[in-house]
Amino acid sequence: MVQSKKQPLEEVLELLGQRGVYSILRALQQGALRFGALQQATALPPRSLSLRLRDLEEMGLISRTEYQEVPPRVEYALTPLGEALQPALEALAAWSQTALKTP
Repeated sequence: MVQSKKQPLEEVLELLGQRGVYSILRALQQGALRFGALQQATALPPRSLSLRLRDLEEMGLISRTEYQEVPPRVEYALTPLGEALQPALEALAAWSQTALKTP
């Protein structure tokens, strides 16, 4: 029996198609952000944002840094792999504005 394995591109496109992922990546282009700032930037409910952040971290596109402070502080930032994705996202955004215009 042949097992079908997703290609890396399919995995990335599937992740990018999830609600809020593009907004998270765009927000992190400006630099590291805390959860609350990301929630404001994306308008995602906390649970959805947590799941998306975990998925992006597992794929290696963002990093999560915990600071041993009181109260605890956690910041999210793009990894070099996440930064390398930005030109492709910008190209897709430009393409969508021209190709998907309604007549």
